[in-house]
Amino acid sequence: MGHIFKFHTDVDTDQIIASQYLLFPTVDEMKAHAFESLDPDFATRVKPGDFVVAAENFGCGSSREQAPGVLKALGVQAVIAKSFARIFYRNAINIGLPVIVCKELYDHVSGGDEMDLSLTDGIARAGGQEYVCTKLPPYMQSILDQGGLIASLNREVE
Repeated sequence: MGHIFKFHTDVDTDQIIASQYLLFPTVDEMKAHAFESLDPDFATRVKPGDFVVAAENFGCGSSREQAPGVLKALGVQAVIAKSFARIFYRNAINIGLPVIVCKELYDHVSGGDEMDLSLTDGIARAGGQEYVCTKLPPYMQSILDQGGLIASLNREVE
């Protein structure tokens, strides 16, 4: 069970982590500035296991890996949106951050609501309601379970 942080349509990667913070040497140093232009207190309020919920086209803009990286470093359990920019979606899976398409959820929840997510069942539960989400194929779930694409590939080589 985690809390929802709700964002609008077309959240771009510069809003997730602004370009001036890409100069910091590590994602751990960058994470304090996540969503700074949209919610200046996000990085101090988000707790491990919380969720980012958004409308359409989440993660549009540049292809920076640091955008999903700071969310994972902050302990965000998953990003759930009506749709994702393809490069953000791919980068998130590559680093092991679950990204789930759920068309109905956004319109029925508010920031601060509690939510539970079953990745294996593709079900989000909030406010006493269940929302059917896109269920990840087993190979993608395996990549996430192993911590991302590189970790998954390294295990295959061993």
